[in-house]
Amino acid sequence: MNVRAGELATRRRAPELDVAVVGGGMVGATAALALARSGFRVALLEARPPTAWSARNELDLRVVGLAPSSLDLLGELDVWTSIRDARACAYRHMHVWDAESGAAIDFDAASEGRAGLGYIVENNLIQWTLWQALAEAGARQLCPAEVTGFEAGEDRIQLQLADGGSLSAAVLVAADGTASPLRQLAGIGTRGRDYGQRAVVAHVATERAHENTAWQRFLRSGPLALLPLADGRSSLVWSLPEAEAQRVLALDDQAFRDELGVASDFRLGRITRTTARAAFPLKLQLAERYQAERFVLLGDAAHAVHPLAGQGVNLGLRDVAELRDTLLAARAAGRDIGAAHVLRRYARRRRSADTLDALGFDALARMYAWQSPPLVAARALGVRLLDHVAPLKRRIAEHAAGL
Repeated sequence: MNVRAGELATRRRAPELDVAVVGGGMVGATAALALARSGFRVALLEARPPTAWSARNELDLRVVGLAPSSLDLLGELDVWTSIRDARACAYRHMHVWDAESGAAIDFDAASEGRAGLGYIVENNLIQWTLWQALAEAGARQLCPAEVTGFEAGEDRIQLQLADGGSLSAAVLVAADGTASPLRQLAGIGTRGRDYGQRAVVAHVATERAHENTAWQRFLRSGPLALLPLADGRSSLVWSLPEAEAQRVLALDDQAFRDELGVASDFRLGRITRTTARAAFPLKLQLAERYQAERFVLLGDAAHAVHPLAGQGVNLGLRDVAELRDTLLAARAAGRDIGAAHVLRRYARRRRSADTLDALGFDALARMYAWQSPPLVAARALGVRLLDHVAPLKRRIAEHAAGL
């Protein structure tokens, strides 16, 4: 009888954690911090720690444009001020124009009654700041750590780790990137398409100031963006077909600067200096579902989108806010935070919103790939009309801001 009672007590013991977050990039680390700040018992598991950020270091080639919704979330988590004061650049204007027709559209923060449209920030700075805040918030950081398997039960999900250890939680959150081993272990498929393109990235100095403006030109080969950086340079994101991207990567610096000047229509004058270049592949990828038993997807593990709208990380941070609010509501109602109906609410809301955004970005990419004169003329007419229809343009700006 005593042995049996001991067995029952062991089974009914609460899991070690409320939430285990796997993947310590910007979205995963934000999720862990948001949940820890909300009083959940959280662990963040990551294979490699982030590189320490320092103001003495060269700017990270990987930058993101943080929308107001993302700034609000990071502000709630008491990390935005540190990030902003370290090295971030506000952008107050956006100018988008079509190389084929010259049709352009402008977005201006002042006309929208806002101080700015967003900030351009280095990925590494955001990730490093989040990791520094995790310990103070009471979150466990397990690094290096790798999850090799998991099994969901009645009241917990049990994680098997590569070092032979195990961990139990009420909910497992997969924020482990586009390839997401955990998504594959959960048997969740994806759909989408490979764009057959790479985004070539670099930081460049230009003859003229960037004017705290995000510049984007749509070329036949794909969009080219020059995003303002805190040190006065601009971050280049140039989407090119695979073979063309490889050719551009192989150019010497002078030839690269010359080609980039032409491609950017010399909007900021000549390109005077450049860093080394890198490139990453582009694809549209959407998880077929965001939920399994005691398991949810976040960020790139759930969705990968074309960078032309600069919304990838912002969508991931909106996932984080939705998950936090969903789990808080379940806890306040005395429900099991890992119950299927609780996680289904998060999955349904975010998959619907992310899918609409991803397909919208894809449609935009397809539209700007049109080359026949009648379609180019129709596109130009649409852009010019949109630029003059203030309510519709404001609605688009508010959606991009996450408002």
